[in-house]
Amino acid sequence: MAGKLTADARKQALDKLKGWSEVNGRDAIARTFTFKDFNEAFGFMTRVALIAEKNDHHPEWRNVYKTVEVVLSTHDAGGVTKKDIALAEAMNRIAGV
Repeated sequence: MAGKLTADARKQALDKLKGWSEVNGRDAIARTFTFKDFNEAFGFMTRVALIAEKNDHHPEWRNVYKTVEVVLSTHDAGGVTKKDIALAEAMNRIAGV
């Protein structure tokens, strides 16, 4: 199991993650991605799903048309871990951020 990041470690990681922020009232990070259209948003989700499945670490997410809202937290650790940061970095790369 991955260990939960300290508040300082989480802040340092978030400082390097464009567009990601802490979730109020929860040990989690979030970001909203906006794409050109539904096809681009769904393609993003498909590519992320392959990485998530390979790493056995799945996001909480919601898609409406061209928008994908993501929340990351490692449930068995009770908060944000290095797994969440790595998945957030991968999502930014895939989105071209």
